[in-house]
Amino acid sequence: MGKINRLDEHLSNMIAAGEVVERPMGIVKELVENSIDAHATQIEIQIAQGGIESITIIDDGDGMDAQDATLAFERHATSKLKDVDDLWKIHTMGFRGEALPSIASVSHVLLRTNNGEDATEVEISYGKVVHARPCGTPKGTMIQVQNLFQKTPARFKHLKSPQYEFSLISDVVQKFALSHPNIGFILSHDGRTVFKTRGNGSLLEVLMQIYGRDTVKSAISLQGKDLDYEIEGYAIQPQFHRATKYYMLLYINDRMVRNHHLQKAIQDAYAPYIMKDRYPIAVVKIKMDAQLVDVNVHPSKWEIRLSKEKQLEKLLYQTICDALTQQIAVPSIQPVKEKKEKIEIQELSFTYDREADVKRLHEKVNESFIKQEEIPMEKPKPTMTYPLPVSKEPMMKAEESVVEYIHEKPKLDVPEVKEQMQQQIAEVQQAFVNKEPILSNNTQVEVEPQKEHSIIENKNPSLPQLQVIGQFHKCYILAEGEKGLYIIDQHAAQERYHYEQIRERILAGENDAQPLLIPITIESHAGVVSQLDKLNAVMQHLGIQLDVFGDTTLVCRELPLWMKQVVEVGFLQDMIDVWLQDKEISLEKLRKHAIATMACHSSIRFNRTLTMNEMKQVILDLGKCEQPFHCPHGRPTLICLEDRTLKFEFERG
Repeated sequence: MGKINRLDEHLSNMIAAGEVVERPMGIVKELVENSIDAHATQIEIQIAQGGIESITIIDDGDGMDAQDATLAFERHATSKLKDVDDLWKIHTMGFRGEALPSIASVSHVLLRTNNGEDATEVEISYGKVVHARPCGTPKGTMIQVQNLFQKTPARFKHLKSPQYEFSLISDVVQKFALSHPNIGFILSHDGRTVFKTRGNGSLLEVLMQIYGRDTVKSAISLQGKDLDYEIEGYAIQPQFHRATKYYMLLYINDRMVRNHHLQKAIQDAYAPYIMKDRYPIAVVKIKMDAQLVDVNVHPSKWEIRLSKEKQLEKLLYQTICDALTQQIAVPSIQPVKEKKEKIEIQELSFTYDREADVKRLHEKVNESFIKQEEIPMEKPKPTMTYPLPVSKEPMMKAEESVVEYIHEKPKLDVPEVKEQMQQQIAEVQQAFVNKEPILSNNTQVEVEPQKEHSIIENKNPSLPQLQVIGQFHKCYILAEGEKGLYIIDQHAAQERYHYEQIRERILAGENDAQPLLIPITIESHAGVVSQLDKLNAVMQHLGIQLDVFGDTTLVCRELPLWMKQVVEVGFLQDMIDVWLQDKEISLEKLRKHAIATMACHSSIRFNRTLTMNEMKQVILDLGKCEQPFHCPHGRPTLICLEDRTLKFEFERG
């Protein structure tokens, strides 16, 4: 007897459900995609107990007639495809025809649908049709999934808590709202609405509901295009970052997808602006010809294949780089807003008459607390009775002489001396107002006029004009600008300037080499040794030459001068590893670590007192940078404490 058996339809549906329906989130994704394909403008998702108890999806889409309502639960029955050619130009969310039969095989399903002419109700319990009959229901479709995995305990025991399962559902619904802002979504859990969009087509409004007002106010619009691809969306300023990569959302033809290479392109574009192991927030929508993308990779439809992936990676990287360069802003301090308690001064009311003496005493005390502006300012009486000596020092010295004589010389009550003293004090005061030389006893005291500093335009127009105020804790430079108080990290700012200076010099081709007294040996493998000619052809642009020194060993006998402060063996090994992976070496990418190390060693350190001229020079150097906002390691070089924040904290607005 043969060992091979043909599986019945119900069992094959349960096996297929293992790929399509892993957990409640997968059911919500499949059913919402069906609603989108049905041209729904409003979609309501009702969840009970994290979807384990029930999931209900209600839409106002096209609906189905009685025949389609029952046929939809048969395997590989779909309205999205008609022939083989349609598989290579898929424009709908669903197309496989596996979702509904798979869901119905592991749960109790109730479907009500109305296409404007027929209204039908279909009930299926774990793969068996209970009934299919006419009913009364509004136009659109309602599908309810109950008691998920109750008859498949092996799958049921792997479900987690209702709160965790609902968090996954909430995440996927929010992604749908971002991909289709023209559709209104309502998500409720155990009868409580937790997320709602209006469906007015505003992507920024949906972003604000998900990430908050402050985050969305910093959103940078993305616009990129070539012959095959069109990119749009929003990238959030680098100061708002996350610990995971799941906030980089990708949509291809409005389909949410996961693609490691495209996410890496986004990370690389943000790399100069954020710290290592931090990830940006971005919503990227990509439009392309449906024939360039294959979505038939996995039943869950998260994975895709692209025909011209490298081209799209480059376009995405360049689009985000250009947007950040043109629209990046200085990070602002966001203080924690705590509710301040109002302190009320207790007022005492006496129920008895006070004595007359005590009453008069209280009145005198109250009268003594009058406003400062009500006190008449008396004219200062001249106390110096000796004539001022003639000073040849600048204006400040003249003023110091006046003060010194006022406090140290004996007082004589001589009218002539008083009159002379008053005249000389008036001359000093007038000279400070008009910045003119002081004339006293026919002798001229020279005063240096204040030098007018010409405004130097910054290389990056987003960097504001800054005026140095001082230094804080020997680590930070304080400066004022158009928006408020700017705090500059003196080491990070100098590190950015030196990094760009060294990079320009190296990229200009200054690869002067220095022979090594002791050659460097690098352990590799036979695959690298066999392709050494190709590797050297690329590395010659870096001024580096490797020779074979055994079966799996390479030797380097000279290195360019710019590598003098770098761990040579590690740097060379990194270059070989990158070349093996990409078969190309980016000068910018590989030299970044070396240049950043040199820039760090040559920059101003923390805990060092700077003179005013040194602080001004740091600001001037920062203005010469193409990207002055972050050091090579991604730390911010300056932050801003805005005027409006100060006014709020001081309760002035």
